[in-house]
This record gives sequence, structure tokens and C-alpha cells, in this order.
Amino acid sequence: MAEQAMWYVVHTYSGYENKVAQDLSTMVENRRLQDLISEVRIPVEVVPEIKDGKERMVEHKLFPGYVLVKMVMTDESWYIVRNTRGVTGFVGTSTKPIPLTQEEVDRLGVESASEISVDYEQGDNVEITAGPLEGFVGVVESIDLEKRLVKVKVSMFGRDTSAELELSQAKPV
Repeated sequence: MAEQAMWYVVHTYSGYENKVAQDLSTMVENRRLQDLISEVRIPVEVVPEIKDGKERMVEHKLFPGYVLVKMVMTDESWYIVRNTRGVTGFVGTSTKPIPLTQEEVDRLGVESASEISVDYEQGDNVEITAGPLEGFVGVVESIDLEKRLVKVKVSMFGRDTSAELELSQAKPV
């Protein structure tokens, strides 16, 4: 019987969470290890932040220095995660990583992927609220909720230019 994948907490160097998650996901894909390591998550919350007199939604890591990994614990999967650049170790005893209990997973909301909703859709006009194109108005070409990105076509200097933005960097006009 195959072991069940459990959520483990991986400790990383502070500021390396995104890099570790990206490297781990890339390694899993390249080595086709989806059956061993099924998900890599960085728990975040989106909060409003005011900067330069403007309010924008900003992602804050709930647990800086930690990445959650859903995996079947084997020597191979342990080795891959443990030897990812930026990882300092698993949370648990020095010899055995301890998975999160179902209660902890529920309490952290890890598996209930916080549904992101945006108040615009494909074809809508949006104003870009941050980045180099701030202040420009464009048309939504596509929305990727999983990656939290929106592709916007902006007309500048008589040409249409596509820009990929975070969902929080565009608002309906």
C-alpha cells in the first residue's frame, strides 16, 4: 500500500521562501516526482497597505522562514527537499520530520485554497495601480487565479503592449 502524502513544514533561510518553493516545484517537475511531492505552498495573507498615499493589496507571509510541502516521506523525497538550496531542515526531531496533523492543516487553511476573487473579468477595462505602467488603462486579456496574475493589453504610443501583473495591481475602471 502506498503511503499517504502528508503536509510537512520546511524551515528556510529568511527571505528564501519563494526561491525554495520555486526550486522545489521545478525539481519535482523535471524529475517527474509528483507522486512523491505533490504540493509546495507558502501560506500568505493579502492585506491592504498604504504607501505614498495609495492603498494597495500586499501579500504578507504568515510564517516567514517556512514553506509547507505535501509529500510522501521517503529517503528520496527527504533528500530532495533537504538538499534544496535555502532549506535548513524539516520541523520535527533531528532524526524524523513530523507531519502536520489534520487539525493543524484545517486550522492553517492550507488545503482550503483561499478562493481569490477579482472584481473584473476578461474583456474589462482596468486601471493599472502599480509598477511601471501605473496610471495606464488596459483591457484584461486573461486571468490566472492560481498564479495570481492578470494579463492586460495596454495601448501606448499607438501600439498594443501586453503586460503581466499581479491581481492586486489592477482595478476596474
